[in-house]
Amino acid sequence: MCENVISEEKLAEMGKWERLGFGAKVFVTREHRFNTDTILLAHFASPNKNDVCADFGTGCGTIPIIWKARYNPKKVYAVEVQDQAFAQAEMSVKECELDIELIKGDIRDYKNLFKDQNLDLIACNPPYKAQGAGIKNEDEKMKIARHEEMLTMEELAESARFALKFGGSLCICQRPERLTDAMNIMRKYDLEPKVLRLVQGRADKAPSLFLLRCRRGGKPGLQIMPTLLLEENGDVSKEMLEIYGDYKNY
Repeated sequence: MCENVISEEKLAEMGKWERLGFGAKVFVTREHRFNTDTILLAHFASPNKNDVCADFGTGCGTIPIIWKARYNPKKVYAVEVQDQAFAQAEMSVKECELDIELIKGDIRDYKNLFKDQNLDLIACNPPYKAQGAGIKNEDEKMKIARHEEMLTMEELAESARFALKFGGSLCICQRPERLTDAMNIMRKYDLEPKVLRLVQGRADKAPSLFLLRCRRGGKPGLQIMPTLLLEENGDVSKEMLEIYGDYKNY
């Protein structure tokens, strides 16, 4: 923990609480909030009871809170570099009374953040737009979240390679146009792609997201899961309802 530059009183005026179910909730603002991609990644990367895990670029802290409240792994770290996002995550962890260790720092400084290579699992919802691609958001906080301003795919892979134990997993979600980049970069850093799942809105739509699990030191061999549909017959799909479980905010 560290002293925040934003007081809880000031922060409370900037956003609202969203319920996550399982007795947990998270404080969201316009700049730092969660969406369906966040929920899908938390579910896809669901940790085991004995796992030591971390969420890289945790934002408002949604994934670590879901993990601890729903799966209760042995240890959960939440890493965030932006002041306001860190303050929101800290506020949420305190409110939920969950045993989550927040780390204020830059993922690229991995040798100082993680001196021991002992993580079983890392999740990261990285910036979707590559450097130089797309129209950049004028809001600095949103630009960092959406564009590779502070973390490229390669930097994520390098950091994860260092922090994971042999056999540990990195789980990410990304846009389909970045799939080839992700596969090539992960293999470069000995993070073998092991499980791939595409996500699409409806059966007649192209995929809008992919979920990928890579294993440090893994042998070649990729499992492709059935495509996850968000909607079926004009309504929320059965699987999505199962994933959301008792999330009261849905």
